[in-house]
Amino acid sequence: MPDATHPRFGSEEYRALGSLAVTLIVMAVLLFVPAGTVRWARGWWYLAVFLAAVIIAMVYIWRVDPELFAIRRKPQAGTKSWDLAFVAVTLISMAAILPVAGLDYRFDWSQLPDGVVWLGYLIFACGFWLTAWAQGVNRHFELTVRIQTDRGHVVVDSGPYAVVRHPGYIGGGALGFGTALALGSLVALVPAIICIIALALRTLAEEATLSEELPGYATYMRKVRFRWVPGVW
Repeated sequence: MPDATHPRFGSEEYRALGSLAVTLIVMAVLLFVPAGTVRWARGWWYLAVFLAAVIIAMVYIWRVDPELFAIRRKPQAGTKSWDLAFVAVTLISMAAILPVAGLDYRFDWSQLPDGVVWLGYLIFACGFWLTAWAQGVNRHFELTVRIQTDRGHVVVDSGPYAVVRHPGYIGGGALGFGTALALGSLVALVPAIICIIALALRTLAEEATLSEELPGYATYMRKVRFRWVPGVW
């Protein structure tokens, strides 16, 4: 019998792998069609690093909380209607980084040097690590904002949540910013910045909801003072 220490792959895990395959195909189209060629080394390197990072994150999540594969697949009942707009803007702006970077390569608008590309991968890796850590620590880390009365919603104040209140959003912003730099495109920072702004606004909206509707969150806000960056915001 499987146990919590040694979970086994099931239908949700295989569905997640299928979604990853589809995601990689879509990403390749978004990169190489605008680029006008498949002979774009930075595009291929990014896909390879992305794939490796996702597999590592999936294994980690599978080990600590395999339930998240099903929970995060789609919005759950009770999702705040206003959050669907934030999710749409975030996903669209994040996806837009890829074709903008492809067009940048094709027309040579703002190609960045290799040193900046390596910095982008460092930021990308840090963002992926922080997001995965936040998901592993917080079993209530879902795709959308809602009060999870069906899952015993409680405040999480361990791991990265002991330092900042929204580590997942920091990680998401770092992923977008790092992706633009890793693809060597200064222009692609425009949709990345739009994504970061959307995440910042979503942070404020989510906190208003949690402080009003989740017992203990107002106390947590007084205990952990900063949303994203200690000493800044």
